[in-house]
Amino acid sequence: MFESLSDRLESVFKKFREKGKLDSDDIKKGLREVRLALLEADVNYKVVKDFISRVENRALSSEVIESLTPFQQIIKIVYEELVKTLGGEAKGLDLGGAKPAKILLAGLQGSGKTTTAAKLAKFLKKKGHHPLLVSADIYRPAAIEQLKILAQKVEVPFYEPKSNEKPLEIVKNAIEMAKENGRDIVIIDTAGRLHIDEDLMQELIELKKTFNPSEVLLVADAMMGQDSVNVAKIFNERVGLTGIILTKIEGDARGGAALSIKEVTGCPIKFLGTGEKLDAFEVFYPERLAGRILGMGDILTLIEKAQEAFDLKKAKELERKIKKLEFDLEDLREQLRQMRKLGSVKDLLEFLPGIGRKLNEIEFDEKELIKMEAIINSMTKEERKNPRIINASRKRRIAKGSGTTVQDVNKLLRSYEEMLKLLKQMRAPGRFQSMIRRLIGM
Repeated sequence: MFESLSDRLESVFKKFREKGKLDSDDIKKGLREVRLALLEADVNYKVVKDFISRVENRALSSEVIESLTPFQQIIKIVYEELVKTLGGEAKGLDLGGAKPAKILLAGLQGSGKTTTAAKLAKFLKKKGHHPLLVSADIYRPAAIEQLKILAQKVEVPFYEPKSNEKPLEIVKNAIEMAKENGRDIVIIDTAGRLHIDEDLMQELIELKKTFNPSEVLLVADAMMGQDSVNVAKIFNERVGLTGIILTKIEGDARGGAALSIKEVTGCPIKFLGTGEKLDAFEVFYPERLAGRILGMGDILTLIEKAQEAFDLKKAKELERKIKKLEFDLEDLREQLRQMRKLGSVKDLLEFLPGIGRKLNEIEFDEKELIKMEAIINSMTKEERKNPRIINASRKRRIAKGSGTTVQDVNKLLRSYEEMLKLLKQMRAPGRFQSMIRRLIGM
């Protein structure tokens, strides 16, 4: 997502940087290109117009034009206005009031609403809450069964409706079950339609009026672009939303929905669905997304992902080994397993400053990580602890046991040696960028 927009913006900023001193004509010409880039990214026309107007008013000030670093000043202005367009600051859930708190999920069929309900339950569970899931969708075949299966996967209780129960009865009974079992949040998955209709709206209005939920969240498909924005606007006008969850942002969406939806509807984006897995779900931070769009990376999100995936005790032990340069192939195997929990290598590199836009230049087969682990698994414990003892006959045995070739084994051992050199360099100040470039090469 945003790859094309990021490339276009980088092209504009590159011209600014090469020009050095800028006058008003240079800035206006550059902002015309930014405007076209945003429109091509399917951003709402009015949102683009307001955004460019704000940037231009600030960029044409004498403070910027007469600055020794006008290029950096303009980047700063664009970043700040992007953050403003995206919502300003992260808006968390408001779970105050009655217990259990109720979260009502609305959305059209196909937006990923049912899966999002399970993702949200898992997210809240990690935060120390005790959610309960319930489906009020009595119309779509297997909708209730789908959420039941997902609830089992995330290990969250599920209220299973009885036959002939209506949506209001289902939700009422689910709330009673939550109270009896000490659950502090009820997540309600409502019925969806292929399009907005009056029956859908009336049911949502009735559910909201009856149960007064703490949050009414629209699950919107980012792949739909401006259609998602229009849907959000109608839902907000008819039902009244407290926030939006954008799904499928990992796809080929141009980004128009994310950049338009807050300004058009007035509703903040609260979460992003970033993949099919049930943990591919994150809080929406406008400043972090703005940084990723402008190629500044998103180190904070990467750190949070790592904190969730990595075992703290193991991480401290690894830190000790790195300091003493005792990093062996068993440690490498453990890190490969931890990395796979975080997602693909390319997904991780997107978070690093200056790397995201160069991802298309990087040729990397994710299966290489699996192959590396298989090779290490085929070694004896002694070989993993002391790779230097691996001679030609051992390499043939390891290759045969892992279903690879001797060349693959040699490649792994060379990479390991290169990694040891990098670990030595990591202890020296100012070597981070060099290390990243070499890691990508590896």
